[in-house]
Amino acid sequence: MRIGIDATALPSQPVGAGNYIIQFITALAKIDVDFELLVFVHKNKRDQFDLPDDGKLHWELVADMSPMQRLIWEQTILPGLARKTRIDLLHSLHYTQPVRLGCSSVVTIHDMTFFLFPHLHTRSKRLFFPIAIRTSVRRADALVTISESTRQDTIRLLGVPPQKIFTTQLGVNDEFQVITDRELLAQVRQKYNLPKGFILYVGLVEPRKNIPSLIRSYKALTDQGIKHRLVIVGRFGWMYQEVIEQTEKLGLKDQVQFTGYIPQDDLPIVYNLADLFVYPTRYEGFGFPALEAMACGTPVITTDISSLPEIVGDAGLLIPPDDEYALTTTIANALGDSTLYDQLRTKGLLQAKYFTWERTSRETLKVYKRVLEGM
Repeated sequence: MRIGIDATALPSQPVGAGNYIIQFITALAKIDVDFELLVFVHKNKRDQFDLPDDGKLHWELVADMSPMQRLIWEQTILPGLARKTRIDLLHSLHYTQPVRLGCSSVVTIHDMTFFLFPHLHTRSKRLFFPIAIRTSVRRADALVTISESTRQDTIRLLGVPPQKIFTTQLGVNDEFQVITDRELLAQVRQKYNLPKGFILYVGLVEPRKNIPSLIRSYKALTDQGIKHRLVIVGRFGWMYQEVIEQTEKLGLKDQVQFTGYIPQDDLPIVYNLADLFVYPTRYEGFGFPALEAMACGTPVITTDISSLPEIVGDAGLLIPPDDEYALTTTIANALGDSTLYDQLRTKGLLQAKYFTWERTSRETLKVYKRVLEGM
């Protein structure tokens, strides 16, 4: 039995879905299973996997492509490769699969933003992905979603039969943990010129993340005398200009620091250096950053929507996504109440232990077996 995994959606700087692709395949390769794994991946992305080519795990290297070229390749070339390599099931890890495919199939759905928040995507994505996702959902033998929230959204919005779609919650990487090495902490602080006391945001800088709301709340806190800086970590995505303009308009250019993308090797240390993690997002299919912060012992404030209550539970402080007064007062309370702060830290560490990549991979294996056995 051969399981094919399409990892060609992996970006050069993996976050979110890219992190899922790497960690899921890595965890799956470590489990003792009675079938072979064949991973389709771009040649220039192979080194992102610290895994050998052995008797159980094989790599099918394909030419490097742009995102649009990859989607064309998926529909035109991948079906032939699936037949040539004699795979029995193809798992497509990023929303879409080939329309014509001569084997069983599973598709991972990360979120429903293309249907819930189409205005937050570029025009080309608004035109392509809703059609492609609907087609893939209809043709796949089974679907997996990365949270129960996304599962319920997919059932509701696309009319998927509940028995066809399964939740496989994601994990947190082992390197996200409490770090006490003072020299290492000091090195990373100096490397990114991080202040002594700061509030942290990690994620793409794009409209869905609601960063202007965070900046306005932070302005209110500075007016109240807060000394912490605000550090925003992440790549600039689509329509990021509003965030920069908001920062300058409010006179916060010296108090708000944009670091850009920080590699996975340094990110756990940045979480450890932060006094508080704030994630005011309007929607998340899973919410990696909140989980990573908890695993590092950094108290979390995030929103009470989509998957976040499911991931954070009572280990963080949850607020409505557009209630800036609540955000301002909650940040002030978390930083000013040492008892509350310590409780959040302890609960967060315990909550994060539940989310492991081994659990993700074992739950996904159950889906494979159900599909291959005819559901």
